[in-house]
Amino acid sequence: MSGEAWMRNRWLHGFFAGTMLLTVVITALAWSPWSTRWPAYVVVAVLVVAYIASGHRGYDEPRAAAAFLPLVLLGTLVLPAVSPNTAFVQCIAFPLVWVQSERVRTAVLLSVAVAVTSSIGLQISGGPDALVSTLLVEGISLVGTCAIGVWISSVSRLSEDRRQLIDELRATQESLAEAHRSAGVASERERLAREIHDTVAQNLAGIVMLTERARKDHSSGRGAALDERLSVLEESARAALEDSRSLIAAGVAGATSGSLAGSLHRLAERFTRETGTPATVDATDVPLDRDAQVVLLRVVQESLANIRAHANASAVQIVLHHDHDLERTGVRVTDDGVGFGTGAPTAGHGLRGLRERLMLSGGTCTITSTPGGGTVMDASLPTAAGAALLASPYSVSAVSR
Repeated sequence: MSGEAWMRNRWLHGFFAGTMLLTVVITALAWSPWSTRWPAYVVVAVLVVAYIASGHRGYDEPRAAAAFLPLVLLGTLVLPAVSPNTAFVQCIAFPLVWVQSERVRTAVLLSVAVAVTSSIGLQISGGPDALVSTLLVEGISLVGTCAIGVWISSVSRLSEDRRQLIDELRATQESLAEAHRSAGVASERERLAREIHDTVAQNLAGIVMLTERARKDHSSGRGAALDERLSVLEESARAALEDSRSLIAAGVAGATSGSLAGSLHRLAERFTRETGTPATVDATDVPLDRDAQVVLLRVVQESLANIRAHANASAVQIVLHHDHDLERTGVRVTDDGVGFGTGAPTAGHGLRGLRERLMLSGGTCTITSTPGGGTVMDASLPTAAGAALLASPYSVSAVSR
């Protein structure tokens, strides 16, 4: 038996030891002949040895209880038969059969057996004249024992059910906490993926393109064009470095400095220098918080990246517009490039990241394009504070021109 189990049942062990000691004392003070007292001492000794050997494990091991409880019934028969005063041994016998029984039905049957054996022992020592009192005392003891035993068993079962519910609740809370942590990690990874794609990756793509053009200018001996390419290349590399440092600092890379209109003008100027495609901007300052400005700036960056990589356009127009009635602010990017079929699936991360970014901010986006007809991308966000908490569906439409 482990030390933990012994400590858990220490009060029952003490109760058993006290009952056995009191039985010996009462038997010794009964002033009865030795011939009638020694059986009681033998029974007490047998019970003590059996309890030490296996009975103390019966609270946790049903097999040990099955070997010990018959000896308890023998004690409740012999001790009252030797001396009626030792009938109080039932005080330990009844608790033992209830605590060491697995089922309530078994405990009730054993309680009846204890009452019967005690009654027989009292009849042996008291004779027929004690029949009424014996039946009365044992009947009251049996009813009281069963009532208390059933009640305590119900309380114990309820406590066990509550313990299991608490364990399940704790397991569920731990599972939810782990799910929240995993969701937070996944969300942060997606956010970083969008930021890296819209900033560092775009700058690196521009650097690659500028490097290729600079190599061609060098091979063709166009020194003036090569110098311009290298200047733009340096600016793009510095922008990529600044965006990387912003990401490392856990900030929002490439956040707007000054105003959104100014950032759009600088972005269009850089696009023109990198690609040679003229990009015009029609933008004035609008009342928009910083996060919303960053979202719209990222939308324009993604649109210009797609135009640079796929559109083969000769002109690009960027318009920042504000609808006072609907309290929405948006950007429209138009190009006269080759266009594309909006119904075709896209393999890149750009449009998907743009879609997720707008949905998280409560924005909408409409892309209108046909092969050979150019593309118009129109995205808008709620202007009012707090409206960005609402999510709106993303829509893509295709129309003929």
